Amino acid sequence: MLRWDDVDGKGRHILLLPQPLQEIQNRVRRDQQTRPWRERYALRAGCEATVSETVHAHGLRHCRYRGTAKTHVQHVLTAAGTNIIRLRQHQPGKNRTSPAIRFTRLCRQTIDRTQADGR
Repeated sequence: MLRWDDVDGKGRHILLLPQPLQEIQNRVRRDQQTRPWRERYALRAGCEATVSETVHAHGLRHCRYRGTAKTHVQHVLTAAGTNIIRLRQHQPGKNRTSPAIRFTRLCRQTIDRTQADGR
């Protein structure tokens, strides 16, 4: 791989990977174009989106407490709050124009089963 970098305004530097690393990188990039790889990555993408949501929308990285125990409680409550907000957004009868994601389908299936059981 050939890469040009401008390091601290001191001109450009070229980075060449050793051949074994370059071959690995090329193989991985080819694999990323296959359907099985994309299906596996879709699971991770959902997890990454959840982490991103909790960090940006709910301030997960900014803990108001000190100590592992209190920090853990805040993280658990943030996660529970995130789930409640998501469940609330996916109530039956709401019209949504965006395509259904896995979590949305899971919520709808859970709500449908609950209503079918008469709970």
